[in-house]
Amino acid sequence: MGDRVELMICLGSSCFARGNKATLKSIQKFLEDHDLKDKVNFHGGHCFGNCAEGPNIKINGRLYTHVNEFKVIDILTNELL
Repeated sequence: MGDRVELMICLGSSCFARGNKATLKSIQKFLEDHDLKDKVNFHGGHCFGNCAEGPNIKINGRLYTHVNEFKVIDILTNELL
């Protein structure tokens, strides 16, 4: 992995109410467990404008919808490992 991966989680009220708090914890644990904190720029964004499809995350600009604390592990495994 050359450049750092850009990983954003939507922290808008709709996504957060639908479970992005648990997804946030899953992402943090995944990055720590796989020693990826220095390779991934992980941060929150206010709203991705796709509330009806939330919870949402973006990896290098690619939008993932209907993400939950379990689905995010599969996404991160495919994208980062």
